[in-house]
Amino acid sequence: MAGAVLIAAFAAFCVCRRSTADTILDVSDRPWEACADCHGLEGVSATAHFPKLAGQKRAYIEKELRDFRSGARANDNGQMSGIADFSDRALELAADYFSRLPAPPSNGGRGKASARARAIVEAGRPGAGIVACRFCHDARADTAPWLEAQHAGYLAKELRDFKSGARTNDQIMSDIARRLSEEDIDQLAAYLEASPRIGAAP
Repeated sequence: MAGAVLIAAFAAFCVCRRSTADTILDVSDRPWEACADCHGLEGVSATAHFPKLAGQKRAYIEKELRDFRSGARANDNGQMSGIADFSDRALELAADYFSRLPAPPSNGGRGKASARARAIVEAGRPGAGIVACRFCHDARADTAPWLEAQHAGYLAKELRDFKSGARTNDQIMSDIARRLSEEDIDQLAAYLEASPRIGAAP
């Protein structure tokens, strides 16, 4: 019976991975495969609980992985605690892999009509101490992530975590998020999810 269960489990694993089986060699040599269950081997996660990593900036991915490993950043259910076992080289390989994948498409226009969100992204609110999102989150800043085409739910949660102090590994974002209203956050997240990345490397 135990043997039958193992065979069935292995068969299910093979079916699940069939589309990318030609790219799988050895997890020790391909550390990004440990990320695939949550983020997808193509870097496009199925749920907003996990961010899309495809086409994200390498330096940003590497920084966040190091922050998870050091404890400077944590997530709700400890899914990233396993990063403690990753060597520097493994972190670099995983970051490089995901950064080279094609960026995900935007969601086709939902939230695009928000003039309020567009104004914050493009110009900010200087009088309120809110810098334009575009000022940091474009091709110029390697350690500030691309926001476009990301899950709206993930973006909104991270902004709220910065606002509440639950996430503390970026003081600039904490300062800005505290100045955003709940409606600002919801509209920004929807707008950015619907926006294509402009200026990203192909």
